[in-house]
Amino acid sequence: MKMKILGFFIIIAIFTVASGCTKGGSPAKSSRRVRVGLVLDKGGKDDKSFNAAAYKGASEASKDFGIDLKTIESPDDNAYEPAMRQLSERGYNLVIVVGFSQADPIKKIAPLFPKTHFAIIDADVDILNVASLIFSEHEGSFLVGYIAGLKTETKTVGFIGGMDVDLIKRFELGYREGVAYANSKVKVIANYAGVTSEAWMNPTKGKELALAQIGQGADIIFAVAGATNQGVFDAVEDKKKLAIGVDSNENWVKPGFILTSMMKRVDLAVYNTIKAEKEGRFVGGDKFFGLADKGVDYALDKYNENLLSPDLLKKVEAVKADIIKGKIQVSDYYLTRKLCPSSPFKCDKSRRTTEKSGQITQ
Repeated sequence: MKMKILGFFIIIAIFTVASGCTKGGSPAKSSRRVRVGLVLDKGGKDDKSFNAAAYKGASEASKDFGIDLKTIESPDDNAYEPAMRQLSERGYNLVIVVGFSQADPIKKIAPLFPKTHFAIIDADVDILNVASLIFSEHEGSFLVGYIAGLKTETKTVGFIGGMDVDLIKRFELGYREGVAYANSKVKVIANYAGVTSEAWMNPTKGKELALAQIGQGADIIFAVAGATNQGVFDAVEDKKKLAIGVDSNENWVKPGFILTSMMKRVDLAVYNTIKAEKEGRFVGGDKFFGLADKGVDYALDKYNENLLSPDLLKKVEAVKADIIKGKIQVSDYYLTRKLCPSSPFKCDKSRRTTEKSGQITQ
């Protein structure tokens, strides 16, 4: 009798273990409840740009995978570290932080919570439990610069960056090269909204800079300034000129006045990072996203299709294919600056190199 009872419990135990495995025999991880924290910068989830894209990707992942999502909109730079610490102490499985300005805080917090996974957008953090999500902005900027170079009627275009930092200069260099590839005679005017994080939230400054550039002849302005872009968009609408959006597809913001947007698929990068965490596949290290895998691209939709002719689009797609194949080498500002520290924008093109992008799929 005792042997029969023992045999019964053995069968129950085997059944219980088997039920916790997938068909392939490995533990089922997709059913576990995952808690994800998203720390945005002061631009917030409604900046129509960088933060909005991250929030979109996280929100879609929350719906698709049933995760618990907590979003923190930081009022200033001093709030990043406490936000990361709070999420980690409360047992969140994955903490995603948006922007290079959060690099130093994450370097302090991540080593203290080795069982927590972290991801940072636009910064390279070499810590085992941190995934660095890095985009080839120079490739996408080359494409929209090429479009501007083909489309300009005044032979003068503008570039307005947010904070004057190397990341945004990477956009500028790619844009300049794209403009020159279309027409070497086109002039590029460049300005920045500031040198602090306030530069991302100053539409008044954005409009002031845009009006000044228009006064100097610019008829197309590439705006890479977060929420400050709104001021640029207002200016081109007032003066009947064109702007180019960035990060998210901003064509809808001012229909007919946004020539295109240089999309940086932060939404997909965030979505896929959460998906990997949910499925137990999270791995730290660098993840690169470029044109080849649609990590960056230009936007075409109902809001701007009348601004881009079929002939122009054919040329753009040909250039895009050549960049992906490596026939056109787009300069990476980070590497160019190392080669020519005193004058990176005037560095000999033959000495510049470009980075290799990784995978991005949904």
